[in-house]
Parts: sequence; structure tokens; C-alpha cells
Amino acid sequence: MPSEIVIKCSKAIAEKGWNIAFAESASAGRMSAEFSMTEDSGKILRGGIVCYEVFVKEQLLNVPHSVIEKHTPESAEVTQILAQQASKIFNSKITVAITGLTNPGGSETVEKPVGTIFIYIITPDKKINHREVFNGSPEEIILQAIDKTAELIIENL
Repeated sequence: MPSEIVIKCSKAIAEKGWNIAFAESASAGRMSAEFSMTEDSGKILRGGIVCYEVFVKEQLLNVPHSVIEKHTPESAEVTQILAQQASKIFNSKITVAITGLTNPGGSETVEKPVGTIFIYIITPDKKINHREVFNGSPEEIILQAIDKTAELIIENL
């Protein structure tokens, strides 16, 4: 069941007559799923792409290999490109991209520990670039990131 903030966000998007689409790496479709379970999902949810592996980021969403090599697949730079490309594909009023580290073994560093999530949101009026480190299990990290995304959208509608 979606959280109260996701329900509130969906309602706010519906009230504006807007829609939303997602490019999901770390969340692997969970964000789309959470928004799909709201009462307003049929009015707002345009779709989503799961782009967990680098191959999909490069081949489907045209993220240059050089950007991934320079910044890593879990970075603000890659997340921004994912959002821009998904926005073109879905022609959505709001487009959200998310990358990050929910488990050890990726590109984590002291500066980018496990729990680091990058969110990039495009609206007709703004571009929101957000980085946050969440704590907990992989699922807890993702659910916190989904709620943070909903909060950022509401703040910027």
C-alpha cells in the first residue's frame, strides 16, 4: 500500500491535470508500483522504465558510456540524463529518475556510501536535483527515497 505522502502527491498531480513517468535504476520499478496503487493512478501514471543495468542506461536511454565511466552509474550526472531521456520518451509533465546504492558491492566510496540515492525531477517549471543518504535495508532505503520524491514533487508543484 502506498504511503500517505505518495497518495497526497498523486492527488496533487491529478488536481493539476498533469501526469508522471519514471526512469528507475535503484528502485527497479517500485516507485511506479507505489504510484500505481493510488486512487488517482489512472489519471496520472504515464509509465516507467527500469534501467537497473548499465547496458539499459546506455542502449535504451542513451546515456553516454563516457559519462557512466567518469561519474559511475549511480551519480547525479547519470540520473539527470535518465530523467531527460525518459521525459522525451513519455512526454510527461513530471519525470523522475532515480539511481543509487542500496547494497554493498557497487560504486560506493566514503563520500558515496551505501544508502546514497540520487533523484532528478523534471517539471514544466523546475528541475530538481536531490542527493540524500538513507539508512536501513535495501527496501527501507527505497521506500524512504520514494517518500522523499513525493515530498519534493509536492513542494515544487
